[in-house]
Amino acid sequence: MPARAIGKGSAIMAGNYQIIVVGAGAAGMMAAGRAAELGSNVLLLEKMERPGKKILITGNGRCNLSNSRDMDSFIAQFGHNGRFLYSAFNRFFRDDLLALLRRYGIECKTEPDGKVYPTTDNARDIVRAFERYMADGKVTLRFGVSVTGVLVENGLVSGVQTSAGNLPASAVILAAGGLAHPETGSTGDGFPIAAALGHTIVRLRPGLAPLVVTDIEQARRMQGASLRNVRITAFQCPSGKIDLSLVPRVDVGRGIAGKRSKPPIIESRTGDAIITHFGLSGPIILEMSIAIVDALANGPVSVSIDLMPDRDAGALRTELQQAFDRHGKRTYRNIIKDFLPQKLVEPFVGMTGVPPDELGNQITLEARESLLNLLKSLRFDIKGAYSTSTAMVTAGGISLKEIDPRTMASRLVDGLFFCGEVIDVDAGTGGFNLQAAFSTGYVAGESAASFVLTKR
Repeated sequence: MPARAIGKGSAIMAGNYQIIVVGAGAAGMMAAGRAAELGSNVLLLEKMERPGKKILITGNGRCNLSNSRDMDSFIAQFGHNGRFLYSAFNRFFRDDLLALLRRYGIECKTEPDGKVYPTTDNARDIVRAFERYMADGKVTLRFGVSVTGVLVENGLVSGVQTSAGNLPASAVILAAGGLAHPETGSTGDGFPIAAALGHTIVRLRPGLAPLVVTDIEQARRMQGASLRNVRITAFQCPSGKIDLSLVPRVDVGRGIAGKRSKPPIIESRTGDAIITHFGLSGPIILEMSIAIVDALANGPVSVSIDLMPDRDAGALRTELQQAFDRHGKRTYRNIIKDFLPQKLVEPFVGMTGVPPDELGNQITLEARESLLNLLKSLRFDIKGAYSTSTAMVTAGGISLKEIDPRTMASRLVDGLFFCGEVIDVDAGTGGFNLQAAFSTGYVAGESAASFVLTKR
């Protein structure tokens, strides 16, 4: 049985709603379901035509909903703000989420990298499970309604202001999402609402986003090159001042236990990336992007890409020399094909300045050194993130100093609660952000229900 849904254009049912939840994403649906489960009369408002639109695109439609890491490792993925989530995760964490989904017939699986998915690999099944959860509590859903403000009287929530008029309520849960993927309804509506109530909004930045490089033409010449098992190191300096002796031998960065970077190193990670028409993307670029975006506020940032991190410079120098000696009658272009992704061959030929048809036995030591340097340090200066709308998550949001981590309640307005991407927590890829949305939503719903019960 679906939750009571009222379609776009129809009047909101006249009811004595104790709690109004703003936003029907992961956090909002969880908050509404939990509050209703505890006996509250709940109205969930969503400006889009259906709930869970962002859930449907997570994990490429498979819905990476959590991760198998232990609590401390999980928390570390959120950087210095992660400790805020301890209370929420202790109240409702991965096993609790899986048990809730199992209640509605959804089994999940854990893949070798720790990512947790529904066994069906279908995000829609997760949305349906939450629709059933809300239906069990008789949550009323209203679509096509935009919330423009929270009404407050004498420091206490009294309702919400919407495109369909004012609605009274004893508590409001703001779960309006961030700025990432606006096509799903995440257009940052919650930030001005919270700011109007006196809340501080920590600077909003794109998290898990592709990066734009300064030399666009160089990127375009390499567009589509897939870089597998490379090491990318970000430096707080222009590319011309990179000191390769500082490149760490192990990954360092947010979420990597005990591996903090030392200036001028920002982060260094090994994995896969891709060169695009505007710059850099791919898994490790997304993971490094928030640290790089933040570092840009302090000055120039550049990256060095080691295309062959499994070989040191000496070993690679010997390998190159042997290749040119062995294939002395082959052209330069054909010899370096063995060392590079296809789409990097012509750009590297141009960057080393060697005629592409020069025979291997005619290549000078200087030319081989030029090739070696590019293989071990392909460099780009970073201009910034591509855009907040193309990011997977939003970094920044409502200041954690103004939210009680035990209840997700506002410290400024009684009866106001926050959850999900609207608050200032964000993590890397792997199901961490979605688990945080579910956990903070659960706590916000439970706390709001307790608040209205006490008030009554």
